[in-house]
Amino acid sequence: MEQCIQFSVEHGVARITLNRPDKLNSFTVPMHQQLAQSLTELEQQGARVLLLTGNGRAFCAGQDLSERKVAPDAPPVDLGLSVEKYYGPLVRRLRALPMPVVVGVNGVAAGAGASLALAGDIVVAKQSASFVLPFCRLGLLPDTGGTYILPRLIGPARARGLAMLGNKLSADQAAQWGLIWESVPDELYAAHLEELVQGLAVAPTKGLAYTKLAMEQSWHHTLAQQLDLERDLMRELGASEDYREGVNAFMEKRPPFFKGR
Repeated sequence: MEQCIQFSVEHGVARITLNRPDKLNSFTVPMHQQLAQSLTELEQQGARVLLLTGNGRAFCAGQDLSERKVAPDAPPVDLGLSVEKYYGPLVRRLRALPMPVVVGVNGVAAGAGASLALAGDIVVAKQSASFVLPFCRLGLLPDTGGTYILPRLIGPARARGLAMLGNKLSADQAAQWGLIWESVPDELYAAHLEELVQGLAVAPTKGLAYTKLAMEQSWHHTLAQQLDLERDLMRELGASEDYREGVNAFMEKRPPFFKGR
């Protein structure tokens, strides 16, 4: 079977690299299966941050359409099944991971690849990278969480424009709009990304996971409900080893040593 995913965990940093560079890292069923297995393994191996990126000149060009050829006289393809079985569970797992998910957009992120990138917690792109949602050219809508994530990041007007026109958005523009965290000059990208994930690997992981959880829940809560959630999560975090270490390190004027619990 083609090795569609490169995966490793070292010193708390899990690295998943989409590895079909000759096909712009477009998704196939084996690639989905290997990615799902990697997500299971990283949770078992003590990872404290995930870095998701791609090999070659693209981050991900979305679905490999060679798997979805539709002849004029052939029955229709059930695209909903693909979303239900692969793309939906993938986004759910990334959003629910109890650690920061950093996405390094090393090149074009198109279609489901763009939606996948934006499902991360912190998205860093090469200045030469770009984002495009070409679903409209196929008579489709932005799946892989695109219709949920886009308007929440950049507002409904810009989200509709990107989705309905299919225009390419540069990394710089994406950062200016708040679609991603930052756009980094190509020559600085690799070192900057590495510094970022190494810092998160020694951060208070449980606190970051609960920050992620609380922000996700806020879309569905009233202010009163969110305040109650913050109370409950803060109560639990206040009893953690990392909180104790953080306070002691501050009082003793030394760097903290967080264990992620």
